[in-house]
Amino acid sequence: MTTVPYQQDPAKTRRSPLSGRRLQLRHGEGDKRHLTSLQGLSALSLDALSSVAYGPEAAALVLAGAGAAAVALTLPITIAIAVLLLILVFSYRQVIAAHPDGGGSYGVAKAELGRRAGLLAAAALVVDYVLTIAVSLAAAAANLASAFPVLRPYLVETCLAGVLLLTVINLFGVSDSARFLMLPMSLFVVSVLGVVAVGLARSGPAATVGTTEQIVATEALTVMLILRAFSSGCSSLTGIEAIANGVPMFRKPRVKRAQHTELMLGALLATMLIGLAVLIRRDHVVPREGVTILAQLVAGSYGTGWAFYGTNIVVALGLGLAANTSFGGLPVLLSLLAKDRRLPSLFALRTERPVYRYGVAVAGLLAAILLIAVDGDPQRLIPMFAIGVFIGFTMSQGGMVKHWHRLRPPRWRRDMLLNGTGAVLTCVAALVLLVSKFTEGAWAVAIVIPLLILLFARIERYYGEVAAELEIGAVPARPARPPAADRPGKKIIIPVGGIDAATQRSVSAAMALGGEIVLVSVCFTEESRRALHEAWDRWDPGVPLEVIVNPARTVIHPLLDYIRQVDESGSWTVVLIPILEPRHFRYRFLHNQRGLLLAAALRERSDVVVCLLPFHLRP
Repeated sequence: MTTVPYQQDPAKTRRSPLSGRRLQLRHGEGDKRHLTSLQGLSALSLDALSSVAYGPEAAALVLAGAGAAAVALTLPITIAIAVLLLILVFSYRQVIAAHPDGGGSYGVAKAELGRRAGLLAAAALVVDYVLTIAVSLAAAAANLASAFPVLRPYLVETCLAGVLLLTVINLFGVSDSARFLMLPMSLFVVSVLGVVAVGLARSGPAATVGTTEQIVATEALTVMLILRAFSSGCSSLTGIEAIANGVPMFRKPRVKRAQHTELMLGALLATMLIGLAVLIRRDHVVPREGVTILAQLVAGSYGTGWAFYGTNIVVALGLGLAANTSFGGLPVLLSLLAKDRRLPSLFALRTERPVYRYGVAVAGLLAAILLIAVDGDPQRLIPMFAIGVFIGFTMSQGGMVKHWHRLRPPRWRRDMLLNGTGAVLTCVAALVLLVSKFTEGAWAVAIVIPLLILLFARIERYYGEVAAELEIGAVPARPARPPAADRPGKKIIIPVGGIDAATQRSVSAAMALGGEIVLVSVCFTEESRRALHEAWDRWDPGVPLEVIVNPARTVIHPLLDYIRQVDESGSWTVVLIPILEPRHFRYRFLHNQRGLLLAAALRERSDVVVCLLPFHLRP
């Protein structure tokens, strides 16, 4: 059994700190690729910062149900939201320290609360990511239409154009996103803070935009109404967990840099939220036809000149780029679920760029369907949006409560109280919003999340049944070589992913064909290579195995290069590819089809003989 390190381009390699050998450089590796605190703020926080464009408006629209005077309560409600924001910021600083490998709610819930909590967190995150794309693009279209009324009849078309553009860009991959996002993030923050500063410096609004609406009170100003406004306004808190998810992206010391970035995010977001709420209260800003509340505040500060149009364009750009962060986060989450055998394996496939293209395509498709369903109205998405966000918060904070109780480090009671407070508040907010907004769209989340959990569990059970039938992890019987003499000059290459019943059948078939047999496998890490070596030594089938180590985590290209090198020797080369045939056609999409992709690539790019060996799974 031999190991072959796979390298494509020496310029794209790094030296191993242990052996000194040059290894394939993965996307994001190298000190220059890691983020400073400011770069991390631009790359990971635009989703949270841009939420000021729709969060205060969501609270004000709920309060408007009790009359125009009730909209003034936006300020105290926003202050309460800012308090919750600070609690969550300090809570996520603890998540960063406890899970420096990336403390997303899925990872925390799975590690601390168990399998079922992990499935709930994963389902909530999927909903959250899809709704982030839809809400951000719908809010961007609404702000553009506030400045350019000609776009008002085409809100859905504008949103779909944004989805298509972002999907295409992400399918081809985007590098250096942190540096690219620094300018629009800075422009967005400066623009919003400028609106607050100039607006407070004025004695009254410089101009008004939109058509005046007669606001008639349709319900009483009750505690439930205030709680609904608070829950809707909490949509401004989305995205504050992104920094905890991306700790490995920071430069060393990663934990301290990520914690500083989380503090900067909390300070900026709280300042913008409270500043905008002060302007809403002082200038008696109420919902108006054809414009957003943020557009009204921009006009009140800058008037309706070039600054008004420029600021609304910057806000729309910031919201569009906030949607782009989900195009990066959702495919990664889907790949993690695929590696945990809770989604089809194809979601774990990554191209050379590298991009999880199936995840990107699904993100764009689901967001487009959702935007069409709500006619591009961001306020129809807010109830669904906030519920998914709060479930993720609750799972993450609840997991940290168990983490502190289990380890009990110094001051663990203080830390557990902080995370517990955050878990209780976000859980209450989710329940209030689910009950109060159930008939306005929240019912969809109450149906979708359980269906996603059921889907994850069913796929996980299916893969478990397949693993049992393939006897993965067990040592199969040693294949018997038939008495027929080997045919000289023929090499049979069998690409395999591991040692299982399909591998054993492939080796037996190759021995029946006769010739020089060699198995080849691609491993991504040294740990997986060593594990495969140990399993191979236990099996000892009497044929050699060559392992290609490729840290870039691609399979097809390394196998193609290896087979071409063998084929250049002049002998007949037969590639025997085992293919799993599922028990029902509907299960076919659950398998990654790498064998078929390799066969197609070999037929197109080589002269080898390609044989497909089906392994039928029992019904």
